[in-house]
Amino acid sequence: MEKRQPEMLKTAETLAADRGYDDTKLIVKCWDQYQIKPVIDIRNMWRDGEETRLLSGRENVAYNYKGQVYCDCPETGTRREMCNGGFEKDRDTLKKLCPAKQFGIKCDGQAQCPVAQGIRISLSEDRRIFTPVDRASYKWEKEYDKRTSVERVNSRLDVSLGFELHTIRGMNKMKMRCGLALCVVLAMALGRIKKNQAEKMRSLVSSVAA
Repeated sequence: MEKRQPEMLKTAETLAADRGYDDTKLIVKCWDQYQIKPVIDIRNMWRDGEETRLLSGRENVAYNYKGQVYCDCPETGTRREMCNGGFEKDRDTLKKLCPAKQFGIKCDGQAQCPVAQGIRISLSEDRRIFTPVDRASYKWEKEYDKRTSVERVNSRLDVSLGFELHTIRGMNKMKMRCGLALCVVLAMALGRIKKNQAEKMRSLVSSVAA
């Protein structure tokens, strides 16, 4: 990316990719070197069958490979997923909040729970699992969904609009043809919305009612 699209390194806020790009070095490089937040799907690399691991320095907090963090009630042992409190850029930490406090849940051990006031998790705990965009947050899902949308558009360009097998030569010509194709797709979608056919806005073949 540094060689092919250097301008993106200055403007991109996130990098979304499927689990084929799940690599600690890439994740660290994105954030530490370029301040780009990686939103990369993760593979389960835990080979010993364990479902969760204890968080460093915490006796009643565990996490799984997807970045979900749980607290165990010191009184009853009930396990609950902790709430997301956001990312602290100046500390490189993720905040996790007490689910009992956030959702008004009765917790018998809340008074003596060492994490009742919330905790901070350093990204260094596990750079693959803990990233600036919390994997367990709605924001992560929303950002990753954008990648799915882009892949859908790319598929249409390749298959439906014929760019997979083309005879176009030269980057300028390719950019122009792709731009025109995208304008047509957007115009068709806009036409369907104006005709109250929003459910067909992604279709390239259904006719628009007059």
